[in-house]
Amino acid sequence: MLLDHLNRQLRERAAQSLTRTRRTAETPCAPQQRVAAGLGVESQSARDMLAFASNDYLGLAQHPVLIDALAEGARRYGAGSGASHLVSGHSRAHAQLEAELASWLAPHIPQAQALYFCTGYMANVALVQALSAQSATIFADKLNHASLVDGALLSKAPFQRYAHRNLAVLERQLAACDTPIKLIVTDAVFSMDGDLADLPAMLALAEQYDAWLVVDDAHGFGVLGAQGRGSLAHFGLRSERLIYMGTLGKAVGAGGAFVAAHPTIVEWLVQTARPYIYTTAAPPAIAHAVSASLALIASAEGEQRRAQLQQRVVQLRTGLAVLIAAYPAAGWQLADSATAIQPLVVGDNAAAMALSAALDTQGLWVPAIRPPTVPVGTARLRITLSAAHSAADVQRLLDGLALAAKDLYDRTSD
Repeated sequence: MLLDHLNRQLRERAAQSLTRTRRTAETPCAPQQRVAAGLGVESQSARDMLAFASNDYLGLAQHPVLIDALAEGARRYGAGSGASHLVSGHSRAHAQLEAELASWLAPHIPQAQALYFCTGYMANVALVQALSAQSATIFADKLNHASLVDGALLSKAPFQRYAHRNLAVLERQLAACDTPIKLIVTDAVFSMDGDLADLPAMLALAEQYDAWLVVDDAHGFGVLGAQGRGSLAHFGLRSERLIYMGTLGKAVGAGGAFVAAHPTIVEWLVQTARPYIYTTAAPPAIAHAVSASLALIASAEGEQRRAQLQQRVVQLRTGLAVLIAAYPAAGWQLADSATAIQPLVVGDNAAAMALSAALDTQGLWVPAIRPPTVPVGTARLRITLSAAHSAADVQRLLDGLALAAKDLYDRTSD
C-alpha cells in the first residue's frame, strides 16, 4: 500500500515536471567539472561540464590555502569530533573560529558572540525555534529560505508572512501584534531571486515596534560589504537587536554555519537549541579551514576576487538584456539582482526543464528551479556566478542561451 501510494505521487510529480535528479561530480567544485548522470538519466559516462550551479561565489572551494588548512586541521585534530559540542566534541578549532566570527560581527552587533553549527539549515531551525518558544510572534518574508520557514513551523509560534519586500504590510502586522516578543525573520540576499532585503528599513521597524531582526546572510557573507563581512557591513548597520546567521560553505568555500548575537541569545541557544545540542559537532578540521578562509577573504586577494565576481555579473546581465530584447517571444525575464545569483525566469516548469536540458547538450550545467522552491508560474534557471568564472566562460553561456532562444523562435515560427 505504501509503495503504491508513493509511486502514484512520484508519477504525478513527473507529470508536472517536478522530478528532482542528482548528478555526481567527480572533480572539485569549480566552473569546469567532470560530471556523471545526466538530466533524467540514472547513469551515463562522465563528461566535462561548464557549471553555473554552485554557491562557491569567490571560487575558494578548491583554493590551495583552504586545502592545506583542512589537511593541517585533520593532522592536528583528527577526522571527526566524536561527540556533540556539549559532551566532548567542542575543540580548540571550534572555539577559535567562534571568536574570529564574533570579531567579524562586533562592529555591527555590540558584544557579539558566535556559535558554530554543522549547516545553515540547522542554524536557522535552531535559532527560530529556540527564540520563538518564548511567547513570540514571527514575521517573515514569503520568499524566505525553507529553513527559516521550517524553524517557524516547528516552533508552533504565531507565524505571519508578508509579500516579498512589502514592508508596509510588515509594519501593519507589527503594529497590531501584542505578544511580548516579536521576531522579524528575513533572508538578506534571497536565494532564488538574488535581490536584497531592505535591512535598514527593517531594522528601523524593529526598533520602532520593540522587535528583533533575524538576518539570514547565507548568500551575502564573504561577498558583500567591506572585506566581505556581509550584508550588515554592506548597509553599515549596528544594533543590539540584530541576530545574524551566516553560512560557511558558500562564499567561504568550506562548511558549516554560525549565529552571531548578543551573549544572552547565544547562551540561550547553547542551553535550548535542539539541533545544536543533539548532534555531533562538525569535524574540527573544517573549522580550521574556515579560519584560513576568513583571513583570505579579508585580504587583498579576497577584494580582487569580489571585484572579478562583480565584473562577471555586469557582463552576464548586459548580455542577457540584449538576448531577451532580441527574442521577446521566449518570454524570459531577468530578475532584478546585482548579486552572484542571476535568475532567468522562464515561467512554465516544462519550459524551464527544456531550456536546462538544451544547455546540457552544449556542456553547460545550469539548474532549473521549480515549485515549491519558487512560486508557481515562476520556474527559472538559477544562474550562479563565481570569481573563478572567466569572461570566456560567461560568453559561452550567453552563446548557449542565444542558440536555445533561436531554436525556440524557429520552432514557434513554423
